Amino acid sequence: MGLVFQDYALFPHLNVTQNIQFGLAGLANADREQRCAEMLELVGLEREALRYPHQLSGGQQQRVALARALAPRPRLLLLDEPFSNLDVELREKLSMEVRDILKHEAITALLVTHDQHEAFAVADVVGVMNDGLIQQWDTPYNLYHQPKNRFVADFIGQGTLVPGKVLNAHQVEIELGVLEGVSAAECDGDSCLAFGKGAPVEVLIRPDDIIHDDHSPLLAEIVRKAFRGAEFIYTLKLASGAQVLAQVPSHHDHSIGELIGIRLNVEHVVAFGVAD
Repeated sequence: MGLVFQDYALFPHLNVTQNIQFGLAGLANADREQRCAEMLELVGLEREALRYPHQLSGGQQQRVALARALAPRPRLLLLDEPFSNLDVELREKLSMEVRDILKHEAITALLVTHDQHEAFAVADVVGVMNDGLIQQWDTPYNLYHQPKNRFVADFIGQGTLVPGKVLNAHQVEIELGVLEGVSAAECDGDSCLAFGKGAPVEVLIRPDDIIHDDHSPLLAEIVRKAFRGAEFIYTLKLASGAQVLAQVPSHHDHSIGELIGIRLNVEHVVAFGVAD
């Protein structure tokens, strides 16, 4: 088992080569040098082989820590928030590089992180934990589109819960219209009739479920806006006073207080029961 620490924990008195070779003491000299050379090439640090940790950037130190952990060919690699000390741009770049390296070495890894974007970028499967319990163990796609409970729905991504009413086994009506193909979370079946016909429910609406459409007769008022570069995240107030989020391309730059046309495009409908 290998371990990459949050602060890398490199040996300051050893150079890069010596750090990587630390776990290879049981090998013959030639085998140890060959494996170290393979690791240096894998993490792209051949030119830094004789440097010491204080002479390296944060990203380079992270690569050395990864190479040291991988050198003995562990069956399992544990990573404790390995990118938390890096800036956002470098964190994203290195997270993808680490994923490529792990795939290349065919090593199973367990990554602990508080950054869901990082988890989504690196992991094949993600476990969402709360109070020491795994709430859902699933693919990033399913965590976002098919959350199993309210905690996961609230924790993963952005979204709002809007009131609705069960019409039949696979239809729920909300203020914005009738939604088809409903997956009923927090119940034993996948039919929304698990809540009972006419039962009140709350439906998860993601920002990408709301489409800005100038020709739609359904209007909503912009009450907040957040510029994200390629897009705006608008907070919209509906006629009832309920609010939803909408992800809109940034060339649609509207003012707060303005009414805009919207329509639904909900491909993954998730409903939660309402306690009496």
